[in-house]
Amino acid sequence: MATITPISRPAPAGIVLAGGRSSRMGRDKALLPWHGRTLLEHMRGLLRQAGVQRVWVSGAYPAFAGIPDRIAHCGPLGGLYSVAMAMPDGPAWVVAVDMPRLAPALLQRLHAVHHGGCTALAGHPLPMLLDIDADCRALLAAMLADPHGPRSLHALQQRLATRRLPLAPGDEACLFNCNTPVQWQEAAS
Repeated sequence: MATITPISRPAPAGIVLAGGRSSRMGRDKALLPWHGRTLLEHMRGLLRQAGVQRVWVSGAYPAFAGIPDRIAHCGPLGGLYSVAMAMPDGPAWVVAVDMPRLAPALLQRLHAVHHGGCTALAGHPLPMLLDIDADCRALLAAMLADPHGPRSLHALQQRLATRRLPLAPGDEACLFNCNTPVQWQEAAS
């Protein structure tokens, strides 16, 4: 794998959302084999290729210093909140464990245009570049505390007035998400 040349600003931290139940897949997606290692190892490596020094993992993965969900069954928003509560302030690339085709160059495009708050690609909640700070943590906590409110990354991004980067040719293939065995077979082929 080629290493991507980092841009002039320091690279953000990395967050891999891996704590879900994988109910549609039928087994833990983070531990699926991908080119000789697990998807979780692959996604951590991808973030490092993009220039990340520290990768945070949501979910109970002791071998990766994973952070278990503070609030059970709240999906990616709950995993993000749990990691945000443990990490220092600063920008972080947030990726899903089940996007094996994601390219480091795409993460760096988000970084190049990020000017605070949240930056993501048009039509996709992940990957995103999110500023983790007191305001972000408070918003995450408020969303999770509201039993009637939406608890999704999309809702979080709406509340943050996320900057949306248009997709470039070829981006859609990099954003393929594997949630089912059929999608996994497609990604692996």
